[in-house]
Amino acid sequence: MTQLDGGPEGAEYRSGFACFVGRPNTGKSTLMNSLVGQKVAITSTRPQTTRHAIRGVVHRDDGQLILVDTPGLHRPRTLLGQRLNDLVRTTWAEVDAIAMCFPADERIGPGDRYIAAELARITSTPRIAVATKMDLVSDSRLAEHLAAVADLGVELEIDWAEIVPVSATTGTQVGLLTELLLAQMPAGPPLYPEGELTDEPEEKLIAELVRESALEGVRDELPHSIAVVVEEMQPREDRPENRPLLDIYVNIFVERDSQKSIVIGRKGARLREVGTTARKHIERLLGTPVYLDLHVKVSKDWQRDPKKLGRLGF
Repeated sequence: MTQLDGGPEGAEYRSGFACFVGRPNTGKSTLMNSLVGQKVAITSTRPQTTRHAIRGVVHRDDGQLILVDTPGLHRPRTLLGQRLNDLVRTTWAEVDAIAMCFPADERIGPGDRYIAAELARITSTPRIAVATKMDLVSDSRLAEHLAAVADLGVELEIDWAEIVPVSATTGTQVGLLTELLLAQMPAGPPLYPEGELTDEPEEKLIAELVRESALEGVRDELPHSIAVVVEEMQPREDRPENRPLLDIYVNIFVERDSQKSIVIGRKGARLREVGTTARKHIERLLGTPVYLDLHVKVSKDWQRDPKKLGRLGF
């Protein structure tokens, strides 16, 4: 067998795209970060955290796996929801394998069946079932869950290429999942330079880190109403080379004045907490000290307004 560029001698090098799908809050982003080995997608206990198709790159001697984390497919109630669903379906059509996440600590429900029924129509792309959060259940419960996933495949005529349990938190079987996904990729050279873990622009990654910080500890109705835009990012002038400082100006958009008050908090305490948390993550991402300036603005019903969605990057 002829060696392809980037692979070890005598081995067939594989490269391609795989996406994680599932209903909201099934552990897709956490799993992607675990496979990549670094945080490239934000995570939260709040459903519908992911709003973009985030790419993360796994580099191996025998191949390169580009993982695409997609928003949770759901029954949309807003124009934003419709556009996120369209993004998911577009991604499905472009990848070499699809991995559907079924959290082991929850029974298979209507949301899972809704997505699986959609996957049943895609017969040309390998589909892998992933039982996430296996560390949260007993062995007997896990076995029951895997059997339920297999039964769902039979019922909907989905020929699962693999059914594999994993824990992104403990790392259990994450390596095996990588192997199984890579085996589904076509033979070919690397698609990304060595060491590159994502192709997301820095501004988008920064905006996502701010949004992740803003999502934690807020009321249930607020997460869907938060959007974040990096307005300006530039090095501070007149700083010595050994003491650089990057100025980042960010706007956090909500839909109502009452939501603005929640994000800012009493005497600005909540917003300061958001800024402190986000700044630490941003500095780790960029490797440089950062001055982070946050402003909260109201953009009424932006989730339902096509023009406002466009200005916010949707």
